[in-house]
Amino acid sequence: MLSEMINEEFIQLNIEVNDWEEAVRQSAGPLIKGGKITEGYVDKIIEIARDTGPYIVITKHVALPHAPSEFGALDLAMGITTLKKPIVFGNQANDPVKYLFCMSATDSEAHLESMAELVDFLSNESFYHLLDSAKSAGEILTYIKNIEQGGDINA
Repeated sequence: MLSEMINEEFIQLNIEVNDWEEAVRQSAGPLIKGGKITEGYVDKIIEIARDTGPYIVITKHVALPHAPSEFGALDLAMGITTLKKPIVFGNQANDPVKYLFCMSATDSEAHLESMAELVDFLSNESFYHLLDSAKSAGEILTYIKNIEQGGDINA
């Protein structure tokens, strides 16, 4: 479940950054601090994005910073970061990015159920409204847990 990957400490609201690289590093910070990923993992995310383009921008205004697990994914985890001012990542169809979901998965399958759950959240406007209006990380985590327990995603 998504809520099992996210700790309150991994949620950051209204962060100010100057460019996409800083946005990725900021979004990964709590996961590094929490022992879920290494600095090298973050370096690899940025290196791949520089080499191949903004592969981490997955839908309108949303980036999913991640890299292959062998580059420093230590544990299954996800951080949520909202940006005060959206940033251009270079993905013409989906820029600018305002929401980052930094993910660490230790293998190619453990996170699939959580990813499917995240897709459901990302296809619902009320989730974005919550991300924009939440005053605390706890509000977001409580919302996610409520939906997982059968709550109405539109509530």
